[in-house]
Amino acid sequence: MTDPTRQIDPPPRLLMGPGPINADPRVLRAMSAQLVGQFDPAMTAYMNETMALYRAVFRTENEHTLLVDGTSRAGIEAALVSLIEPGDRVLVPVFGRFGHLLVEIAERCGAEVHTLEVPWGEVFAAEQIEAAVAATRPRVLAVVQGDTSTTMCQPLADLSEICRRHDVLLYCDATASLGGNELATDAWGLDLVTAGLQKCLGGPSGSAPTTISPRAAAVIEGRRHVEAGIREDGEQGRGTRIASNYLDLAQVMDYWGPRRLNHHTEATTMLYGARECARLLLEEGLEAAVARHALHGRAMLAGVQGLGLRVFGDLAHKMHNVVAVEIPDGVGDDRTRAALLEDFGIEIGTSFGPLHGRVWRIGTMGVNARRDAVLTTLAALEQVLRGAGVAVTPGGGVGAAREVYA
Repeated sequence: MTDPTRQIDPPPRLLMGPGPINADPRVLRAMSAQLVGQFDPAMTAYMNETMALYRAVFRTENEHTLLVDGTSRAGIEAALVSLIEPGDRVLVPVFGRFGHLLVEIAERCGAEVHTLEVPWGEVFAAEQIEAAVAATRPRVLAVVQGDTSTTMCQPLADLSEICRRHDVLLYCDATASLGGNELATDAWGLDLVTAGLQKCLGGPSGSAPTTISPRAAAVIEGRRHVEAGIREDGEQGRGTRIASNYLDLAQVMDYWGPRRLNHHTEATTMLYGARECARLLLEEGLEAAVARHALHGRAMLAGVQGLGLRVFGDLAHKMHNVVAVEIPDGVGDDRTRAALLEDFGIEIGTSFGPLHGRVWRIGTMGVNARRDAVLTTLAALEQVLRGAGVAVTPGGGVGAAREVYA
């Protein structure tokens, strides 16, 4: 029986799935700080500091680098609803569940959506994407960098030249990749990038860091409509009004910009958390953080292989921070994950669509991208599999991971 009168006291968990992960204790401490008013000088200073920190995280000079209040999906929807007008052509290369999400959101924006697909477990060559761009002539190319449903990481560096040649805006969903895999917004010519805190950034879900290039900002500002009651006398709207009020990036840009034009009440506690996520990442160093995720990702990969388990997908294009493990024959997906949770307090994930019940997804990201978390998870997984009758190599997982660390 549950008791709604008791205080919240979550059980101790080691979250080693595809996200969310355990939040860094320093992020939780930052989020416990007292609230201030949204236009208090201290608050606007925190907003400015957060913008500066995320410019460094995204590796960009973009003025409009800010937070969308909401989960990473709010950032995705804000980007697409603000860029896309009804009837615009949009191209989405789909290599997992989250490509399908971009398709759905673009369709809800009234776009004429075209897709390019590869089997789950693969990524696209730049030539495939360019051929599709030339054939469909989209206004926006919307691509996921790291799709945790398949654990694949799509190369992005060659896409901006394609988009510039064909006058296409390039949007990237970096929810699951930012902070643990290389991402260079300006060097790669990305026009708009959104992310979330609950993966490699080591925070809770609820804030969507976003960066907008001058090229994308010009498109968004071309649809700028200020709300009645706060617009100045004679101020006229431009272009087709963005369909969402809350996710209207033109208004959000005004809220974070010098005008501080009221749009919503900033989610102060989430801003504290997002600021601390970025501060800690930069304190560690971007290259060091990516290398840390790569190291512990390699150790987890070697460990599951050392247990004799098969790994799903093209390993040459695997994300650093999550691995998909094929479930051995005769082993119940739900039973195994439940045993890990009940006996060891460790959570791993299943997947979606054609991979549901076929693979487990094991994450090494954020504060959980560390040696003891990897070795503990591998030791626990061995015991659970042995209990299920799987002939795993005794000590093979921990031993293989330790060889990586050695």
